[in-house]
Amino acid sequence: MYRDPVHDGATDPTLIRHRATGEWWMFYTARRPHLECDGAEWVHGTDIGIATSADGGRTWTHRGTAEGLEFEPGRNTYWAPEVLWHDGTYHMYVSYLSGVRSDWSGDAQILHYTSQDLAHWDVASVLDLGSERVIDAAVYGLPGGGWRLWFKDERDGSRIHGADSSDLYSWKRRPGPAAGDQPQEGPSVFRLVGSYWMVTDNWSGLSVYRSDDLDTWARQPYQLLAPHGHHAMAVEQGDDRALLVYFSHVGDEHVTHAADGRRSVVRATPLTVSAGRLVCTPDTADGAAFPPLRAKLTSVMRGGTRPEDRTG
Repeated sequence: MYRDPVHDGATDPTLIRHRATGEWWMFYTARRPHLECDGAEWVHGTDIGIATSADGGRTWTHRGTAEGLEFEPGRNTYWAPEVLWHDGTYHMYVSYLSGVRSDWSGDAQILHYTSQDLAHWDVASVLDLGSERVIDAAVYGLPGGGWRLWFKDERDGSRIHGADSSDLYSWKRRPGPAAGDQPQEGPSVFRLVGSYWMVTDNWSGLSVYRSDDLDTWARQPYQLLAPHGHHAMAVEQGDDRALLVYFSHVGDEHVTHAADGRRSVVRATPLTVSAGRLVCTPDTADGAAFPPLRAKLTSVMRGGTRPEDRTG
């Protein structure tokens, strides 16, 4: 679906439709696979990349990086954007780590930004989620009003936890994990064929959870896109189908340089429910095997369609 022409390290993609232009905007972590380093510096010091599509997701144009994310002086780390629109404003939640680190340790937090045009952002708040090591926000509107955010808490064995908000700014952590049966990251929550679904990255594919109420989640006895699919998000395309957008590494079969095994590409596959199971169709090497993306521009929007009353 897309490759970053600057660093060739696009990961953690999320999509949203621009309400003024009708274009689709992709936000992603812009890793730096060609950086000469001995540790994990190449996945730190990253910006949030932007690409746009005017033809329903078939072709994408690199548009640089999101502006206004600077939270502290110096070179810092921004990961895993989550973007939605509500009541005239775009909101983005970004995982933030200070500095450029050589390993995967250290504190992390989730920052909240707002924008009127998707290109320029202002810091709105720092989320207090009861832990100093939280990353990978996923936000979804609750049926009775308000919002729920899911995230990875690295202080609690990298389990998925939740928090609720009435205004997208202040969040209250929910008791206990939402998905606590295994370490994982990168949750994405969506509704399809009458059920809520959560997919998570377990580092060897995508785990699947199902819920009737967004409160209780049951892990399903299968995976999606194993072993190469990572950190996905689902763009709802109506009541019975979605587009699953994710990243995978490339070059594994011909690794001649450290960067070969680090490079990554954004892929997409149609997603539906068959016999009570999520089912995705593998994408193709020569172009997207899916119809153009579409979105009903409702009072709340994160990529795909959502009922008008999702926010109450």
